[in-house]
Amino acid sequence: MLLRLGNRLFWSVVTLLGTAVLTFFLVNAVPGDVARVIAGPKASAEVIKAIHTKFHLDEPIWKRLGYHLNNLAHGDLGQSYVTEQPVAEAILTRLPATAALSALAIILWMLLAVPLGVLTAKYSGSWFDRLVLVLATLSLSLPAFWLARMFQYCLSYRLGWFPVAGFRGFSHLLLPAGTLALLFVGYYARLIHSNVTEVLNSPYIRAARAKGAPETVVLFRHGLRNAMIPVVTILGMDVAGLLGGVMFVENVFALPGIGTLAVQSVFNLDVPVIMGTVMFSAVIVVAANLVVDVLYRWIDPRIKAAH
Repeated sequence: MLLRLGNRLFWSVVTLLGTAVLTFFLVNAVPGDVARVIAGPKASAEVIKAIHTKFHLDEPIWKRLGYHLNNLAHGDLGQSYVTEQPVAEAILTRLPATAALSALAIILWMLLAVPLGVLTAKYSGSWFDRLVLVLATLSLSLPAFWLARMFQYCLSYRLGWFPVAGFRGFSHLLLPAGTLALLFVGYYARLIHSNVTEVLNSPYIRAARAKGAPETVVLFRHGLRNAMIPVVTILGMDVAGLLGGVMFVENVFALPGIGTLAVQSVFNLDVPVIMGTVMFSAVIVVAANLVVDVLYRWIDPRIKAAH
């Protein structure tokens, strides 16, 4: 167990290091002078030179990479070129909005996906199963930006059922979370459907039915639990992706989240913020992988016994 955990931690560090290096080179390959963005188009040559000196922009790229990795090793994500706010502070300030949106969206789509997936598995091949399949395919095909705009226009602007934009309370999260839920619920319903269908053909399910177990117990206690391992894997990655910032939805609804911060940093060519948000997302993904690994052992004791 300890050996496996050590191995996972080692590769997590390697992944984060690779992400840091790759992000650094990609961001620095973007054409344009960061100093001009910071100082403005009318800045004098002296001001530009001072900015280059302050942020080591005139030094070789390998040396700047060394500064970057050294700062990361000490937990320092740098300072914004535009606002001069520490990047870590900027991310943590916006994390509550992103976390609240993500949590509500996940709750909504799982509350819908679990019963839909289990029921379509039970009634596989029926008109209900085919209808859910069509709706799931449709939801997967919808662009996030377009759906968010349509919901905002129809349900907020025209009907006034929800706040149009901003983040001043729970009600401001309902529509953006509903948008995300609609985008994900179809995929999860079909994923649960496929796994539960396979599990329902297992010998232990037939044995449970032969013993007279109620159908709800067979479906949800025996069938669903044993079908959840692939779902937990995908869910862990999606949770990490959402916490890294939901760029389209957050921008449409003007939510002060990490996704909005990332978009603004790209337009401002704010290199430390760009790299900081990418690294934050990478850490969340790596942490989600470790959590999923632990959850495997709780969901399926056979995995624990095998190790």
